[in-house]
Amino acid sequence: MTLIILGHPNIKQSIANKTIIETLQDKVEDIEIRNIHKLYPNYQINVQEEQAALLRHDLIVLQYPMYWFNMPAILKIWFDEVFTYQFAYGSKGDKLKGKKLLPSLTIGQQEQNYKKYHNDLMDNLLEPVKVSTLYTQMEYLPPILLYGISPEIEEMQAKIKTKARQHGQQLVEIINKYNQ
Repeated sequence: MTLIILGHPNIKQSIANKTIIETLQDKVEDIEIRNIHKLYPNYQINVQEEQAALLRHDLIVLQYPMYWFNMPAILKIWFDEVFTYQFAYGSKGDKLKGKKLLPSLTIGQQEQNYKKYHNDLMDNLLEPVKVSTLYTQMEYLPPILLYGISPEIEEMQAKIKTKARQHGQQLVEIINKYNQ
């Protein structure tokens, strides 16, 4: 079974992330989606509940928009509070060992805009997630990235939805591969 940690602060207004989540809900039977911003609008994470959710699943997908070259604050707080000593790391902290973590990001800018700064910029930006994953003895899966989804022009919204459905389908295929 797959766990989706949705870290979008305003999913109702989202086009891409909302479409991705809808695609997953339509096409994956055994899935749990935890909208952490909706669950914890005051940023007071229920650590025991989140740890229990992690324990129920073998594949964890982080679904979130890139904000200023980073994850939204709620997701960073989630990491800080849920990946605790003796749960995620430490001499007895092997509860996440062997689980798989898949980052799935939406990025407003076009991919070439990131490449002009540094060819490996996205890998560098995701390095804290990767190292945290490996530190907790989880397997880090290559991220699924959806660039160019900033809906500046209204006509772009249909194009964004199409790209988001394709991104969602890519996630469905990966989830189904690991759920077999």
